[in-house]
Amino acid sequence: MNTRFSDPGVQENFSLVLGGPLYQMYLRSRLLKPPVELVERRVIASIAVTWLPLLILTLMAGSALGGVKVPFLLDLDVHIRLLLALPLLIGTEVVVHRRMSVAVDQFLVRGIIVPNDRARFDQIIATTMRWRNSAAVEILLIAYSTSLGYWIWRQGVSLHVGTWYYATGAIGEHLTAAGWWYAFVSLNLFRFVLLRWYFRLILWYILLWRISRLSLRLAALHPDRAGGIGFLAGSVRAFTPLLVAHTVTVSGAIANLIWHQGARLPEFQQEIVGVIVLLMAVVLIPLTFFIGALARSKREGTREYEVLAMEYADEFRAKWIRGKPPAEERLIGSGDIQSLADLGNAFEVVRGMRLLPLDRQAIVALAVTIALPFAPLALTMFPVDELITRLMGKIF
Repeated sequence: MNTRFSDPGVQENFSLVLGGPLYQMYLRSRLLKPPVELVERRVIASIAVTWLPLLILTLMAGSALGGVKVPFLLDLDVHIRLLLALPLLIGTEVVVHRRMSVAVDQFLVRGIIVPNDRARFDQIIATTMRWRNSAAVEILLIAYSTSLGYWIWRQGVSLHVGTWYYATGAIGEHLTAAGWWYAFVSLNLFRFVLLRWYFRLILWYILLWRISRLSLRLAALHPDRAGGIGFLAGSVRAFTPLLVAHTVTVSGAIANLIWHQGARLPEFQQEIVGVIVLLMAVVLIPLTFFIGALARSKREGTREYEVLAMEYADEFRAKWIRGKPPAEERLIGSGDIQSLADLGNAFEVVRGMRLLPLDRQAIVALAVTIALPFAPLALTMFPVDELITRLMGKIF
C-alpha cells in the first residue's frame, strides 16, 4: 500500500521535530544535516553558548571554585541542567523523529485508516505540521521564557544563599555578570527548548485525538493484542529521554538544596513521586484516546468468534460424536482437532485484547527508567566519610 499522503501540501513523512524557526536556524548555521543528523554539533553548540561562558565569567570573577558560599563548579543544578538535561532534550529530537514518522505511517501501511477517511487523515497531518512550523508560536515561547519564566526562577528555583550568580554588596542584591548570562541566555535557551517540546507534545495529543475519532479498522485477532495499533507503544519509548531530562533536572535542583541549604531527602518524597506519576501520565494519556475503539473492537471480535466457535463446535460434534466419521480418517491426529485448538487459541487472543496499546511490563519499565535519576540522591542520606568507610569495608 502506498504510504504517501495524498495531500500535495503534506510531506511524505510526518515528523514532530522538523520545521519551525529553530530548525531553520540549525540548517543555516550548519548545525543540522536533514533530517536530524549532526546532533553532536548541536549539543556542543548548546554547551558553548550556555555553560562555557559561565565558566569563563566565574573564573574571571573568582567565584568558580571559591569566594562565595556556592561557587560555580560546586553548583550541581547548573551542571546537570546544562550538561545533561539540555543535551538530552536536543538528542530526543532524533529519537522522536525516527519513531514518530514510522508510527504515523503505520496507520496507512496496516490499513487502519479506512478509504473513506483517507482525506480527513491527510488533513489532520497537514494541519499538525503547519502548526509545528509556526514562527508565531516559537516567538511566544521565547517571550514567555524571558518574562514569566525568569520571574518563576527568581521566586521559586534559585538558591537563597550567596552564589556565583547572585551577590549582595553595597548596591544591594544583584545578579553578577555570570548571573546575567545565566538568567537571560543559558536559562532562556533551556526553557525555550523545553517549552518547544511541550508544544510538540500538545500537537501529538491533538493528532492522536483527531485520529482516534476516525472510523478505524482494528483487528481483534492481531497478535499485538492491541487491535493492530500496538506500534503506538513506540511513542512512549520515543519520549522517554524527554521524561528523563525532566527527572534529571529535578534531581539536580533537589541535590543543590540538600548540599547547600541543609535540606534532607525525605522532605521531597511527595515531590519525587508526584513528578514520576505526572511524567508517566504525560505519555500515557494520549494512548487512552483509543480505549473506545479498542473496547468496541474487542466486543465485536468476541461476539464474532463466539458465533464462529459455536458453528465449528456443532460441526465437530455432528461429525465425531453424533455421526459416523469416514473410515479412512482417525480422530487422533485429525485436522479437525488441530483446527479446534487453533480456534481456541485465536479466541484467547481476542479475549486478551488490551484497552491500551501498551503492556504492563512496558509501563513498569517506563516508571523505573524515569525514576533512575533520583537514585543517586539516596547517597545524601549518609555522610560522605561514613559512606567511604562502609564501601572500603565491603571491598577489603
